[in-house]
Amino acid sequence: MEVRKRNIAILGSTGSIGTQALDVISRHSDRFAVYALVANNQVGLLIRQARTFHPEVVVIANESHYPQLKEALSDLPIKVWCGSNAIEEVVQDAEVDMVLTAMVGFSGLKPTIRAIQAGKAIALANKETLVVAGELITSLALKHRSAVLPVDSEHSAIFQCLNGEGDNKIDKILLTASGGPFRTYSKTALETVTKAQALAHPNWSMGDKVTIDSSTLMNKGFEMIEAKWLFGVEPDQIEVLVHPQSIIHSMVQFEDGSVTAQLGQPDMRLPIQYAFAYPQRLASGITPLNFIELAQLTFEKPDTERFPNLLYAYEAIRAGGNMPCILNAANEMAVSLFLQERIGFMQMSRLIEESMQRASFVKEPSLDDYLESDREVREMIK
Repeated sequence: MEVRKRNIAILGSTGSIGTQALDVISRHSDRFAVYALVANNQVGLLIRQARTFHPEVVVIANESHYPQLKEALSDLPIKVWCGSNAIEEVVQDAEVDMVLTAMVGFSGLKPTIRAIQAGKAIALANKETLVVAGELITSLALKHRSAVLPVDSEHSAIFQCLNGEGDNKIDKILLTASGGPFRTYSKTALETVTKAQALAHPNWSMGDKVTIDSSTLMNKGFEMIEAKWLFGVEPDQIEVLVHPQSIIHSMVQFEDGSVTAQLGQPDMRLPIQYAFAYPQRLASGITPLNFIELAQLTFEKPDTERFPNLLYAYEAIRAGGNMPCILNAANEMAVSLFLQERIGFMQMSRLIEESMQRASFVKEPSLDDYLESDREVREMIK
């Protein structure tokens, strides 16, 4: 029986997740088709992707690149658009079946909301969407019957562990973390960490922003907040475990004491493909684990004195309201400043802590409140 292809809009097609998603689509071109490609700045790569995959629509967020993009694709029957409004428009297209939200940072929030309001299935790779506005996103997804399928390896693992469990009560989620490249560094050594050192992640291939977040454990703090909204648990039910081998991607402990784990190679194409094909599993071409060669799997408690960002994430979600939005905006600014080599590694955490203390708190925020909080924090840090 012929299977209808699933039309996918990829927001962030030139980033790490986007390029790996295109690998998955190439491997299963009988199952998936690229309907739209959206990028921010990498116009050269976007042009090459468009000429390879022939989508219906290509959007460049940075409007200054539009003339170059339009000219380069003028010989192809592809719609070429630009700007944030165009991104919000393309995700609502009637022909789109699924939207992969892989844009980095706060910019992914509004397009994700528009896609949910249009009833699209969401393959969620943008952490910040649920961090900033988890309550809003989950209520909209229920209202519009929009399936939200996690792409993060940890949340995909939890999702897979819960399959078939029905209403069985979750005791706790065990969220694994590689620990990043500085797991064994002293607090003094962390003060002198360089940008190049921080971008050299030992296990995963990710974009610059996510790699820095992983090195500070903010990534894990964001994933904890995501897990709270995705799986309906409280922060105290989410335990972060440092697991340097990155083989167990996360675990779920049930009321009876049983623990279910999902294991696999540290390769993002696996959770991307799982979200695209759910509920089916397809051949991936990725080498399966060889348990004989796995010498040991180790676990340790994260050190929140050396890596306080994880602690700030727990504080933010317990405070609720717009505090996670403040946390996210401060972190985005801090990471940007660190990548520009304008502040040191440990200064990122200090900047985040001060922002959480100084920014205006709103207990029951609307979308406009989230937008204003994001603007306020960025201006304050500038």
